[in-house]
Amino acid sequence: MVTKVVMPKLSLTMKEGTIGKWYKKEGETVEKDEPIVEIISEKATYDLEAPTSGILRKILVNEGVDASVNTVLAIITSSDEAFSETEILEAPKAVEEIEKRILASPSAKRLARVYEIDLSLVKGSGPEGRIVEEDVRKFMEETRGAMPKIKDIIPLTGFKKTSAERVSSSFKTAPHSTIIMEVDVSKAEGLHEKLQVSYTAILVEAVAKALVEHAIINSTLDENQIKIFEDVNVGLAVATEYGLVVPVIHNANKKSVKEIDTAIKELTEKARQGKLAKEELTGGTFTLTNLGMYGVEFFTPIINPPEAAILGVGKIAEKPVVINGRVEVKPIMMLSLSYDHRIVDGAPAAAFLLKVKEKIETTTELVG
Repeated sequence: MVTKVVMPKLSLTMKEGTIGKWYKKEGETVEKDEPIVEIISEKATYDLEAPTSGILRKILVNEGVDASVNTVLAIITSSDEAFSETEILEAPKAVEEIEKRILASPSAKRLARVYEIDLSLVKGSGPEGRIVEEDVRKFMEETRGAMPKIKDIIPLTGFKKTSAERVSSSFKTAPHSTIIMEVDVSKAEGLHEKLQVSYTAILVEAVAKALVEHAIINSTLDENQIKIFEDVNVGLAVATEYGLVVPVIHNANKKSVKEIDTAIKELTEKARQGKLAKEELTGGTFTLTNLGMYGVEFFTPIINPPEAAILGVGKIAEKPVVINGRVEVKPIMMLSLSYDHRIVDGAPAAAFLLKVKEKIETTTELVG
């Protein structure tokens, strides 16, 4: 019996996934429930298991290629079963979807995707008319004039593609406004040293408690209704080799700063290994993104939809400040709150950011 391996739907919002790595080659034996391919979805990576035992007769979608949910990725047959190409052709648009069987090198295909070149129009110079990268460049020069040389190509797939789509949608849909505030982290420095916790953990603790007091920031817009979340789940933007991901610290308002610090370390390590579970990537109600470690003073972050706001954190720098008529040098951090102006007005946004500032500057509120 011919069995089709299809792209699974790993979440309610998933529309497509990316093939990360095939663990088996064509012609190799596979056992039922054995991982055969790595799937990179919008939320996490997932090892897809073989639906049956047999021979992996045909791989239809190669590594690094995107495929819609329910697309046929491969064919498994029994060891003594005759294999018919018809089984592939009956698969719903299984890689036209195999790029119409155009013979071209991987680098030529990548370059064609970047510049939206129809490979059927390109004449190949390789063996049996195979199209190589130089053929695509020559075609572009003939049709578009001289093009700058490309050093490398990074496919916009998996997490990177999802991140690009989400920030683009967020910026087009939600009218962004950003306010910036300086924070004295003198006492936070003491807490950092005393408890051996990160500044990010201190910030998450302060944000979580401020969200309880300013619930409008902990909300979302659903059609014509603003829905305020009961849970306070703080997402933390983490840069990985797969792209930007946002693991979530659930019920952060009920955790101590030490518990938050431990959660951050665990989630960050999982994120960098691409091993975050679905529940660790979903349910966020507010996001924090920290670029201070890169020397960034302040920036205007883009809201992580469908949330109402996001907090950007800059570096800590010593600055002169006037206190009671005297100039003193203090460690100062800049916080940038971007918010959806359909949900939040300037005054409540400022009140929330001021509360975060107060909690950071009086760290005794964070210890208990």
